[in-house]
Amino acid sequence: MKQLVILSGKGGTGKTSVTAAFAHLASLGPFAAQVILADADVDAANLELVLRPEPLDIEPFRGGPVAVIDDDRCVQCGDCESVCRFDAIVETDAGWAVDPIACEGCAACVHQCPTESIAMQEQTVGEYIYSDSCYGPLHHAHLYPGQESSGKLVTQVRQRASRQAIDEQRRLVLIDGPPGIGCPVIAAVSGADLALLVTEPTVAGIHDLRRALQTLQHFGVPALVCINKADVYPVGAREVEAYCRANRIDGVGRIPFDPAVPGAMVAGEAVTAYRPDAPASLALSDVWERVVAVLSVAAAGPRDDCDDQRRHA
Repeated sequence: MKQLVILSGKGGTGKTSVTAAFAHLASLGPFAAQVILADADVDAANLELVLRPEPLDIEPFRGGPVAVIDDDRCVQCGDCESVCRFDAIVETDAGWAVDPIACEGCAACVHQCPTESIAMQEQTVGEYIYSDSCYGPLHHAHLYPGQESSGKLVTQVRQRASRQAIDEQRRLVLIDGPPGIGCPVIAAVSGADLALLVTEPTVAGIHDLRRALQTLQHFGVPALVCINKADVYPVGAREVEAYCRANRIDGVGRIPFDPAVPGAMVAGEAVTAYRPDAPASLALSDVWERVVAVLSVAAAGPRDDCDDQRRHA
């Protein structure tokens, strides 16, 4: 079983459109019925908009605990507010209250309260979803606005997708990763066999591509690069390719700007299914073939808990 994660140094490069196209193309060839899909971009999950999944199971995702004040026992002394370093305890017309967004769960107020009126309670910060999509099982999730712990939720999505692939002896886990280089990205790439970075030929795209490649190199995950909307700024596309050559990173193709791509998004389909003969679809097919060729011989990267399950299966 191999794990391929699609990443981008910044948002809006077309990462999810590429993932959706790969999911469609995988269903047509040797990987048919052999792919598990995972949307690891839990802060802005949108792969489901293209794959049109049918939810089979939805579970709440609980983050760290926050302080809750029992108004019946509170004597309004204000001691809790004096020890809160995050300004999470505020005075209202009804008395003291905790702002759950500002609360960091340190529990200093709990220990300070003379009447034991404050307790720590887990909060539901998102939901994990297991669905059946048009191209295979999909593991995805939503983190509620303003909530944290997205790295933990990404880990849960990836682990469940990997376990299903192992249990059902599927050949590939295809992961739509989050943008950037933060904790969610680290959770998405940990243990992956190969990463495809989707970039665009802009100053911001090139800058963030470099950071993303450095992150992958730090964690020992092999990387490939494809350039989306490459014909919009050919000079920038050449700069990306020159940087990749200088750093021994393989480029696997250019995807042209194509109105069929937003048309497919509006229609809720992968562009390769919506317009198979479109320039972007043909380019994506070539990129997919090159990625599969590399993936088949890619050296295994750092392992996670799922590999222990595989060795003992």
